[in-house]
Amino acid sequence: MQNDPLLQPFQLKHLTLRNRIMTSSHEPAYPEEGMPKDRYRAYHVERAKGGIALTMTAGSAVVSPDSTPTFNQVVMYKDEVVPWLRTLADECHDHGAAVMIQLTHMGRRTVWNEGDWLPVVAPTTRREPAHRASVKLIEDWDIERIVRDYADAAERVQAAGLDGFEIECYGHLADAFWTPLLNELTGDYNGGFENRMRFTTEVLQAIRKRVGPDLLVGLRMVADEQEEGGIDAADGKRIAAHFRDSGLIDFLNIIRGQVNSDAKLTRVIPLTGMASAPHLDFAGEIRQAVDFPVFHAARIPDVATARHAVAEGKLDMVGMTRAHLADPHIVRKIAEGREADIRPCVGATYCLDRIYEGGEALCFHNAATGRERTMPQEIAPAATKRKIVIVGAGPAGLEAARVCGARGHDVTVFEAADQPGGQLRLAVRSPKRRELAGAIDWRMAQCEAHGVAFRFNALAEADDVLTLSPEIVIVATGGIPADPRIPGAELAVSAWDILTGDAKPGSNVLIWDEAGDYTALQAAEVIAETGASVEILNRERSISASVMGMNLTPFLGTLQPLGVTFTPAQFLAGIAQDGNQLRCTVTSDYARTLPDRQVDQVVINHGTQPLDDLYWVLKPLSVNKGRADYDALLAGQPQPWDIQPGGFAMIRIGDAISSRNHHAAIYDALRFCKDM
Repeated sequence: MQNDPLLQPFQLKHLTLRNRIMTSSHEPAYPEEGMPKDRYRAYHVERAKGGIALTMTAGSAVVSPDSTPTFNQVVMYKDEVVPWLRTLADECHDHGAAVMIQLTHMGRRTVWNEGDWLPVVAPTTRREPAHRASVKLIEDWDIERIVRDYADAAERVQAAGLDGFEIECYGHLADAFWTPLLNELTGDYNGGFENRMRFTTEVLQAIRKRVGPDLLVGLRMVADEQEEGGIDAADGKRIAAHFRDSGLIDFLNIIRGQVNSDAKLTRVIPLTGMASAPHLDFAGEIRQAVDFPVFHAARIPDVATARHAVAEGKLDMVGMTRAHLADPHIVRKIAEGREADIRPCVGATYCLDRIYEGGEALCFHNAATGRERTMPQEIAPAATKRKIVIVGAGPAGLEAARVCGARGHDVTVFEAADQPGGQLRLAVRSPKRRELAGAIDWRMAQCEAHGVAFRFNALAEADDVLTLSPEIVIVATGGIPADPRIPGAELAVSAWDILTGDAKPGSNVLIWDEAGDYTALQAAEVIAETGASVEILNRERSISASVMGMNLTPFLGTLQPLGVTFTPAQFLAGIAQDGNQLRCTVTSDYARTLPDRQVDQVVINHGTQPLDDLYWVLKPLSVNKGRADYDALLAGQPQPWDIQPGGFAMIRIGDAISSRNHHAAIYDALRFCKDM
């Protein structure tokens, strides 16, 4: 392992980074009132414990009050941030990791109706499509105060003891001066190259005057906007060389593309079903052109790709950001020769999608991420070995089996199907979501390593469970398509029927998407690819309400060219046979009478209802009568079960309780089983 390129140190000016792996600046949206408090600190410290060389905090910590922290970012224009950052930095340093932060003024990539309700400023009056704020053209006094705000923020970084910071120059204020697509100013800040670089140069000069030469400073910069008339690759190399030669910066962090819409954002930060490391070679070209330290992160999810990036000299530091949400101990596992144990990032991008919709970053299949103070990233052995039976090998059941197996319990899993995965197996039938199978495969490998026994093609009855004399029974039987409870529903097929092939697609199809999730989109794709006419009807005012923006993008990219029609704000009220056609009664919450639809097939996606017959049979036989002690659960304590010889306690988890999502199922299993 001493010869592994990823484990070699890197000298960045006076700072020795212990290896070549980092997380790029990102905002998990954990701050409290703009401050990186205990939850935020614990998140970064866990990655430091895991061996990372550099943890870069705060994707877009804001420097000015008119740069509203739309994504719940760290606020760097208040002195009170310093002690919180100092505590974070000190603890990460104690574990051997360097710490940096990203500073920015959001420019037009924010809103005016939050925070201090100040006007949004930029060197353009054009709205950003993603945030749609009206924009005030930046004035000279705005520039003066924002330059000062950057210097103030840099001084706070220095006071907190961080190793350095980078300035965000893609999609925010700084690069809006650079690009001909946006800069509408006249005078000293537009026109020739030097003028367009002037604002960023003044910011860097003010920073260096304030903090001196030792604090590390870099630019996270767009080096190619990939749009006609914008910054192209030649411009990017020129900009990179310009700031290298200025003597004001110490490293570059290269980005390619734009982030002002969901579609463009997913090209910058690809998700499952899209190419891995799409901009790695381009970042390598920039490094070769400027001969200067270059960092880069854009879907580098696996160790092999990261190792290639460093070994081939494409990058000096490789960003594995989403990969470290999935597994914060990547470096330690590499060093210990345990690469097979690394929990894979499957590209679900649940983390980013949640942030962009006002939530917090959570990992699709690691429920401990963001919950480091209460949930373990590594499972500890139990003091007492138990006999545990788990019914169902979907996401909840597999996670329960993994955790209980790692605890050292004797675990048997019943599964009615011939393979594990449950509803996730339906998801991975779509090429767009095939990589999600990694969440199944990793758990099966972990279960095998811990001696978990599986019985497939086994539809467990009560006697099957009781014959094993369990002490604990976990019902993770999942769900089945829910009854839509509308007249004529028996004339329809379910979206599951389409995905499994149990029902063949019609030629003129109405999909009633009450659940608003991926299943309807996948069914629509299967049907539309046969050349059929497809309309998706949903009750909400937006389409696919349970599918967030980045994940919706690739489906729209496929379904729109296939002519699929989306009709929001209407719902299916009934189905009736009309000759060899189906007449669909359609209504809405706004107008009671709407045109009927005549189709030859109706597909219903109504979510799931618990498949819980076994639970109700076993409930009266269990010592706890199926009761979960929520007070103990939320306090992180074991369930207070008094299990006598011959008796068993029982809980149910995941969709066997109610229709939720994959992360909820994983979280159910982890927090019940971690102390079991």
